[in-house]
Amino acid sequence: MPTGSVRLHSIKKLGQENHSYDFSNDEPAGSYKTTATSNDDGSNRGNAGQPAIRVGFFQLFRFATCHDVLMMAVGGVCAVLHGSAQPLMLLVFGLLTDTFIEYDIELNELRDDRKECVNNTIQWKRNYTAADGLSPPWPNSSFINNSTWEMLTPLSNRTCGLLDIEHEMTNFAFYYVGIGAAVFLLGYFQISLWVTTAARQIQLIRKMYFSKVMRMEIGWFDCTSVGELNTRMSDDINKINDAIADQVAIFLQRFTTFVCGFCIGFVKGWKLTLVIVAASPLIGVGAGLMALFVAKLTGMELEAYAKAGAIADEVLSSIRTVAAFGGEAKEVQRYDKNLISAQRWGIRKGLIMGFFTGYMWLIIFLCYGLAFWYGSSLVLDTDEYTPGTLLQVFFGVLIAAMNLGQASPCLEAFAAGRGAATIIFETIEREPKIDCLSEAGYKLDRVKGDVEFHNVTFHYPSRPEVKILDQLSVPVKSGQTTAFVGPSGAGKSTAIQLFQRFYDPKEGMVTLDGHDIRGLNIQWLRSLIGIVEQEPVLFATTIAENIRYGRPGVSMEDIIGAAKQANAYDFIMDLPQKFDTLVGEGGGQMSGGQKQRIAIARALVRNPRILLLDMATSALDNESEAIVQEALDKVRLGRTTISIAHRLSTIKNADVIVGFEHGRAVEQGKHEELLERKGVYFTLVTLQSQGDKALNEKARQMADKEEEPERLNLSRAGSYRASLRASIRQRSRSQLSNLIPGVPVSIVGELGPRAYSMSQADKSTNAVREEEEEEEEPVEPAPVARILKYNIPEWPYMLFGSFGAAINGGVNPVYSLLFSQILATFSITDPAVQRKEIDGICMFFVMIGVVSFFTQMLQAYAFSKSGELLTRRLRRLGFHAMLGQEVGWFDDHRNSPGALTTRLATDASQVQGATGSQIGMIVNSLTNIGVAVLMSFVFSWKLTLLILCFLPFIALSGAFQAKMLTGFAKEDKQAMETAGRISGEALNNIRTIAGLGKERLFVDMYEAQLDAPYQAALKKAKVYGACYGFAQCVIFLTNSASYRFGGYLVRQEGLHFSLVFRVISAIVTSGTALGRASSYTPDYAKAKISAARFFQLLDRVPQISVYSDKGDKWENFQGNIEFIDCKFTYPTRPDIQVLNGLNVSVKPGQTLAFVGSSGCGKSTSVQLLERFYDPDHGRVLIDGHVSTRVNVPFLRSKIGIVSQEPILFDCSIEENIKYGDNSREIGLSEVISAAKKAQLHGFVESLPEKYNTNVGAQGSQLSRGQKQRIAIARAIIRDPKILLLDEATSALDTESEKTVQDALDKAREGRTCIVIAHRLSTIQNSDIIAVMSRGYVIEKGTHDQLMALNGAYYKLVTTGAPIS
Repeated sequence: MPTGSVRLHSIKKLGQENHSYDFSNDEPAGSYKTTATSNDDGSNRGNAGQPAIRVGFFQLFRFATCHDVLMMAVGGVCAVLHGSAQPLMLLVFGLLTDTFIEYDIELNELRDDRKECVNNTIQWKRNYTAADGLSPPWPNSSFINNSTWEMLTPLSNRTCGLLDIEHEMTNFAFYYVGIGAAVFLLGYFQISLWVTTAARQIQLIRKMYFSKVMRMEIGWFDCTSVGELNTRMSDDINKINDAIADQVAIFLQRFTTFVCGFCIGFVKGWKLTLVIVAASPLIGVGAGLMALFVAKLTGMELEAYAKAGAIADEVLSSIRTVAAFGGEAKEVQRYDKNLISAQRWGIRKGLIMGFFTGYMWLIIFLCYGLAFWYGSSLVLDTDEYTPGTLLQVFFGVLIAAMNLGQASPCLEAFAAGRGAATIIFETIEREPKIDCLSEAGYKLDRVKGDVEFHNVTFHYPSRPEVKILDQLSVPVKSGQTTAFVGPSGAGKSTAIQLFQRFYDPKEGMVTLDGHDIRGLNIQWLRSLIGIVEQEPVLFATTIAENIRYGRPGVSMEDIIGAAKQANAYDFIMDLPQKFDTLVGEGGGQMSGGQKQRIAIARALVRNPRILLLDMATSALDNESEAIVQEALDKVRLGRTTISIAHRLSTIKNADVIVGFEHGRAVEQGKHEELLERKGVYFTLVTLQSQGDKALNEKARQMADKEEEPERLNLSRAGSYRASLRASIRQRSRSQLSNLIPGVPVSIVGELGPRAYSMSQADKSTNAVREEEEEEEEPVEPAPVARILKYNIPEWPYMLFGSFGAAINGGVNPVYSLLFSQILATFSITDPAVQRKEIDGICMFFVMIGVVSFFTQMLQAYAFSKSGELLTRRLRRLGFHAMLGQEVGWFDDHRNSPGALTTRLATDASQVQGATGSQIGMIVNSLTNIGVAVLMSFVFSWKLTLLILCFLPFIALSGAFQAKMLTGFAKEDKQAMETAGRISGEALNNIRTIAGLGKERLFVDMYEAQLDAPYQAALKKAKVYGACYGFAQCVIFLTNSASYRFGGYLVRQEGLHFSLVFRVISAIVTSGTALGRASSYTPDYAKAKISAARFFQLLDRVPQISVYSDKGDKWENFQGNIEFIDCKFTYPTRPDIQVLNGLNVSVKPGQTLAFVGSSGCGKSTSVQLLERFYDPDHGRVLIDGHVSTRVNVPFLRSKIGIVSQEPILFDCSIEENIKYGDNSREIGLSEVISAAKKAQLHGFVESLPEKYNTNVGAQGSQLSRGQKQRIAIARAIIRDPKILLLDEATSALDTESEKTVQDALDKAREGRTCIVIAHRLSTIQNSDIIAVMSRGYVIEKGTHDQLMALNGAYYKLVTTGAPIS
């Protein structure tokens, strides 16, 4: 018997789509608890993130062909017919009920032994009436007693003996089966047709979108992140898919059911319909209020958590500062304080949801009571309805309301789809500013190769406020080699990109042979250019294919020729698969030099007129550099070449050298001329040759020391140097250009003897290993027992919650009991008894409503309380564990502050899903099914056994429908993976692809990859349709079998008909409940994995433990420091040796200054002293104790640090200064005296709130000099024995530098001090100056001693160049 039922689920975790009411569609007699409500906080939250919706619903189908439209129309018709099947069933059901009741009345009548069945009518037995022989009495004759009076009334002609109940039931069974079969077919077509057409349209959208993105100009990519494009290609297009696929059909079906249900209600019995409808606003209001409150409370909870999250983010971003000042415990306290309010809101939310859920159940049960009470009076008193009509009307209205509620999630999918389509369709319509695939533009017949920049001004579209090129004018003569040199950020690479027409200049123009390149055909122009970049990009295919990208349709001979020219041939032939070797993702299996040579071969195979070399040899060691350089010199002949390089050896022999600074060409000429000018070029040269000498010295010494057998070690060095350079270069490019305007990056070390490249085998294993590490390591789901262990303190809450859940589970079966009881009353012949029974049952409904109101509240409150407490406890423990890790752990990109804060936010709250609400869910389902099955066995075990056979199918269908609501997105995602890889590779390397003119090729590859997912989607459409049809028709089949068997039992075994209804409705409802519960498991699995990730964090033993008491502590701490042969590599970059045998010592009270280029290990040595890291080899001694044995908190408490960019916390100035010593309470007087020493007091007194002034996030309210002085006061208040100043004044202007310098000089008195500085003025008066390069000290002594040496230091001082 069809009808809807709603199960109220415990509300899922915050931030997941909240299907707090799941509706199941056709449920059997029994669970008519309904609420029609849209799913609440989803709708409110959904809107915030959506872009403005500018796409109408029907515009989503703009890519549909006529064929598609036809299929959708047929599918739509099927959906409408399917929707009307349920109300149709009601008609059958009403007749069926009437039949049963009539049969029962007949039985009741004939039980009276004064009656008999004559000629198919019931009559008084003859002998009774004849005996009295009286004529029918008239009204006022009161002398006749009641019973005789009754007998004298002629019986209203009730038929008898005509009703063959089994035969009737067989007919009804056939009706059910017929409708079931129809439903199966309609369901199948409705779903499969819509899903198929959607797949076809989505396929088209994907193709159009990708090909349009590949045509966009490079500037567009600068403004749109690749990550965002990748999500759009997967998620947003999937959202469109959801909006135009099965959801439409389901919406049509549900909406039809809604309309038909009400029609039946109004046609069959408008009075009762109006009464039921009148009560429904109460439910609507409840649902609306609930959605409102939940959204509001969720907002409050998020806001409260956002504060705690901000603290976590702030602390994790400045973990070094926290560690240096020992603020871990303090931060955990501060974080926990902010968690309390989030917890309070969470509990309130649980309570309110419980209240409204309970309120809705209450209203629903009151509604039942009212409807049955009023309906029965219509049946009995006015004879307007038969009992069947009463049920038809009642369930008609219920089903209508239900389906209206279920249709609303579809509307949400439509809205999401329209939102997603907005951006995608806009991109598809956007015309690129520089269309690389257009046919327009001239192709010159002869190309000479003169390139000229005329007054070019340019800024990147992503950073319009920064001028990169400023009136640049440079001629490049054909056939000559022109070298561009200059500091990072001076615009050298930009000039090259303008010539490739990646961008168009704002003013001025770039010409080729006198033609403005904007008038030339892009693909043709780019085909003239061969480019070799600093970081060459290889595609994940074979070496031969990579070279072939240079020019389509090139023969193998040409490839080999190009490889030979690029000096790549030999190493390729040494590989086992030669030219068919796969280079790995991004060329990861190749060394830098090998990648570079393949890239050169790729450029040469084009036979280009113009060659652009962007630091083409910078990533190579000396030997391969010489080889590659030779190759480049060979191929440069007769071609126009522009070369950007930092390495002088590569530039010396260029025809023209152009010096860049601040986006202008400031000097041009040959090597010698420029050296005389003492400009940009000169600075670059001096610094470089300096470093070269020192390294060669060291290398010679090492070579002398090492005997033959040790030669092997050196071979490793090559690779690490290569990667060292790569990483340092990366750093230098990002940092230096920010810190010091125009730092000559040449220093970055393309220097010195590079040992020979490491053997191939080593390398590939290395690369493979690294790739494996990249992936998230998979985690075993955590055992539930351990999760519960953290929840133990809340056991009373969980106990009460389970109690509430158990009662809520029992409500369902009790409901079907009452329902069948009502039907039974209709067959009672005595009106008075009947009335009394009905009133009793209606009262019972009210009672159940009240009970379930309280138990729902109890369940919701208890579980939300235990869940929130658990979440808070886990967040605190997790945060505590994070702060206890060694600093090296935070260098791993997987542990970036962002990743860790999200982990705290989401993982902790997902763990709730495995405890509280999950337990409630399980208890609820178990009691539901337990009570139902027990009850059914008691009433009729035979019928129960029959229905239990169908139970698995019913549960399956329930689960399937729940799954349908969540969608099948996961399966789609997997199918899209290979296509996703291609699109990802294409978008990440868009510049290389554009330079090679290979956009079309990638579009074709992508489209080829789309075919498999498309075929899968078509297959899925059929499977999905069949599943849907089955899920919909299984209830019809169950009903047909059970009512037919029920008819048999009523007839043959005298079972009372109401029991048939009772058993069927009890089991069928609980079956669907079972299916629903099973749909909760994904949540559960997610919770277990989140928990496992969490426990992994809690169980990790840090290598340098902050929380332990182990380790040496000693009384009078001197501050005597010695570095003995320290070697060190950062754990995240194990192949880059940062310290390479550092030897240096400082006596107590002395000042040691480190100078040297970026990346030479100055700051690293300071971090070893702080024990952020421990050296890999050698040791650091503090007062003679080895640092690794010293207690960490003790050691750090003796060290004060002032760094280049001091990190302040978002609190008052006073609190920031107090942060210097977290081990004790500090009074204001102490703060003020520290501030005076740091020259800060005067400035603070001038502020309106003095020491209570908030410094803003990261100290953003203060100037750099002020921040720096607060940091100094913070270091002074510790009263440290060792003071570390890491470029403490480099970021200041001269005036504030003087103030800060005075403060520092004051602070240094009587303390051991290590200074790292870029400005020589700040270190001239140090006791020891150590000049570092490449991780060891090349010279040390006082200022005067070093000047006398005439070495590196002398050069630095005399040229006055800033040391980077």
